[in-house]
Amino acid sequence: MGPTAGASLTAKKSVMLPTKDIQCPYCGEVITLVLDASAGPQRYIEDCHVCCRPITVDLDIDADGDVRVRVQAEQDT
Repeated sequence: MGPTAGASLTAKKSVMLPTKDIQCPYCGEVITLVLDASAGPQRYIEDCHVCCRPITVDLDIDADGDVRVRVQAEQDT
């Protein structure tokens, strides 16, 4: 018998996080954000993947559980 004989193996369930394409308020390029709404409504800063400038991301969850995203330049907050 090998080292795993009789051992119970459990598979981890992989959960895909939703994504949202947004337009950078600085350079205008479309970038994709990965959204993690597990902590509820939140505001955070994410750098543009193209121009590296800070984007303020407001993540909200509506009554139906759908994720809503609003982005703006950091100085506009």
